[in-house]
Amino acid sequence: MGQNYDIGIIGSGPAGYTAAFHAAVKGLSVVMFEKDKVGGVCLNKGCIPTKAILHSAEIYEELKSCESIGICAENVTFDFSKIMEHKNQIVEKLRKNLELSLKNAKVNVVKAEAKIISKNRIEAADEIYECGEIIVASGAAPRSFKGIEADGKFILTSDDVLNLEKLPKSILIVGSGAIGVEWARIFAAFGVEVTVVELAEKLLPLADVEVSKRVERIFKTKKIKFFTGVGVEKIDDKKVILTNGEILQPECVLVAIGRKACEVSKIDGVTFIGDVCGAIQLAHFASKQAIEHIDKIPFDKNLVPSVIYGNPEIAWVGKREQDLAEGTYKKASLLISALGKSHCDNSTDGFIKILSQNDKIVGAHIVSKEASALIQEILIAIQNNISVSRLKEICFAHPTYSEGIYECLFKL
Repeated sequence: MGQNYDIGIIGSGPAGYTAAFHAAVKGLSVVMFEKDKVGGVCLNKGCIPTKAILHSAEIYEELKSCESIGICAENVTFDFSKIMEHKNQIVEKLRKNLELSLKNAKVNVVKAEAKIISKNRIEAADEIYECGEIIVASGAAPRSFKGIEADGKFILTSDDVLNLEKLPKSILIVGSGAIGVEWARIFAAFGVEVTVVELAEKLLPLADVEVSKRVERIFKTKKIKFFTGVGVEKIDDKKVILTNGEILQPECVLVAIGRKACEVSKIDGVTFIGDVCGAIQLAHFASKQAIEHIDKIPFDKNLVPSVIYGNPEIAWVGKREQDLAEGTYKKASLLISALGKSHCDNSTDGFIKILSQNDKIVGAHIVSKEASALIQEILIAIQNNISVSRLKEICFAHPTYSEGIYECLFKL
């Protein structure tokens, strides 16, 4: 005898669990299927564990250079195994919290692989589930390309790197998107010799051109070697041969060229949300898709913030300067070092850049401590169509990084 639910959800990442919670609030009966661990890639293999390790790397870097601000910390060292243990504890704690929240919301979590039989029927663990609606949020997996397939030892994916038991002496990172840049920062902070190879003509190719240039500068400061406009031709006996003829012999290779949507057969009447759609593969985009579908609250897909974590953070939203025709926009920039708060925090690297057209902000690009929070201020202004003139009426606190936004407004 089959079980009946209003909604069946395949996948328990940000898209899946957000849909489940919002459906449950509406009083709908929900069954969720997860063949691995609740929380999806974001919680178990992505956002959360990476940021935990990155925080350890940042603290280590700060302690090594804190003498200038009057803090004496001699012979600072780190224990990589404990750093990874700390990461695991955070992930486990958050996963247990999520499981408890799903239970309290009366979402039935079935820990088994699910197969869609029809638009209203799912099979899992030899059971049939009749669902008024089926939502697929099965996520994505690390992307690879021919010739450098991951083996979990010499060639690593972004999943594999989270399971390292010890740090390599040297690493080659293929790709300079969010994953590549964040791991380059982590490894460099812990003293690993890092080389980044990017096929595009600039690092962080999806970012504004000035942000990419700043990333190059940050990499040079952190002694991270990089090649742009260069790919991997082949790997032969642990020798990496680049398309420019350069031969590298790193201890291991991290392939960070993005993620590909998990293969799922498309069935009419079944809804697909999150990374499996193959569109913008960000956790917050996936969550918003879930809310849009369940609660019918729309959001502007052109105004999805991007954030790269580390010190300084990198964030942007809206139009890039290279997207706009010369003479059709105004640009305002401010160096973070112009802000008193940055000197207090010993974090003077970076800038704020705002682009406007017809007295309205159309894009913003920030390299700064707290950039992940700053970008939200500008996003709210853009989405609500608030003019630059009106924004000048707002009182910004001092000393803050936010007042850098205020300073830029008077340059537009």
